Amino acid sequence: MRDKYIESLLKFMDNSPCNFLAVDTIKRILEVNGFVEKKLSETIDAKAGERFFFTKNDSAIFAVKVGKRPIKETGYKIVAAHSDSPCFRIKPHAEMKCDGGIVKLNTEVYGGPILYTWFDRPLSIAGRVILKGDNPLNVVSRNIKINRPLMQISHLAIHFNRAVNEGNHLSKQKDMLPIIAKVNQGFETDNMLLNLVAQELGVTVDEILDFDLLLYDTTPACTFGLNDEFISSGRLDDLSMAHAAITAITEATDDEATCIAAIFDNEETGSGTKQGAGSPVLANVLQRMAESQGCNFDEYCIALQKTFLISADNAHAHHPNYSEKYDPTNHPKMGGGPCIKINANCKYMSDAHSAAIFKSLCDAADSPCQYFVNHSDVAGGSTLGNILTGQIDIEGVDVGNPLLAMHSARETASVDDHINMIKVFKAFFG
Repeated sequence: MRDKYIESLLKFMDNSPCNFLAVDTIKRILEVNGFVEKKLSETIDAKAGERFFFTKNDSAIFAVKVGKRPIKETGYKIVAAHSDSPCFRIKPHAEMKCDGGIVKLNTEVYGGPILYTWFDRPLSIAGRVILKGDNPLNVVSRNIKINRPLMQISHLAIHFNRAVNEGNHLSKQKDMLPIIAKVNQGFETDNMLLNLVAQELGVTVDEILDFDLLLYDTTPACTFGLNDEFISSGRLDDLSMAHAAITAITEATDDEATCIAAIFDNEETGSGTKQGAGSPVLANVLQRMAESQGCNFDEYCIALQKTFLISADNAHAHHPNYSEKYDPTNHPKMGGGPCIKINANCKYMSDAHSAAIFKSLCDAADSPCQYFVNHSDVAGGSTLGNILTGQIDIEGVDVGNPLLAMHSARETASVDDHINMIKVFKAFFG
């Protein structure tokens, strides 16, 4: 029998095929647990014991549990993750009619996916559609998830490229376009996609102004292994950490300090958007909350010095086929527990002090803990931590659970690691 947190994660992944749907799924989880939606365009009061959330651009969400003690005394406890994952975005005017009546869709790569893992999989469409409103400045946003396989990016047969297994350069514009239909002569393809979307939403084509539509693999998330010890799903980076953060804040029982689960968007493209970690959205809300409790700016700055941030973005698990890619003494293993991410050139914000705090939280949660450090000849990526601390004067640590095949259409994680990370986040929030 699967652990309740793993059952919850698998359901969460299947309901969250893209950033917009992930935020929608999180909203429903929060509402069931007594969180009330607020708008950034309205006054944000931080009343003791209150639970609320707000969103930004439909693709970032921030859950807040206000503590009974004043913010100026406790600061904030923040766990941050992100809602986006590498994928393919559908371009405007996407239909391309080809020889033989085949119609393919024109797409653009989002982030840095492992391209060849997307071949020959049943794909469908999810995202956001913008409809006409009552005036040009008040348009309507509707989410969409088509629940059946619609298309596939088909690979070229090996007979036409005998060297395919020796390395195969892929063109994002030529090789990665999905096949969606076969039509007869005279079939109108210009509005094929819009007609599909309109039918799915129960609106007319004329009502559709624009869209943010993405491809997703329709294969459900699952566990595997002799003892179901592994998790297989797309988008584990970083929706598994978003799930862990939201689970922890909804189950936290200590009401003393103000806790926040911050799920940003666009980490995979640098976080430089209005809903990304590089924006002032969280910093503004923190200050507004403090001021609502009567803090002046000096008291708010003091509160920030009592604040701690856990930036949760997944790490690289040791791959048994590629040991040479990993640091010889700091390569995290699957099931070995949450990882503290360290980088001498400050790609991560972790230092000895913040790492020690996270290790202490792991001890309190009875969870193992390990380190991830890059092989010195293999460059690593960056994440949310340093971007956020460039906006807000706070201390924090970069952590994550170890994954195999990060940025593949199908990533692999450990059941035990996910359960342990939730336990650590709960120990942090209290």
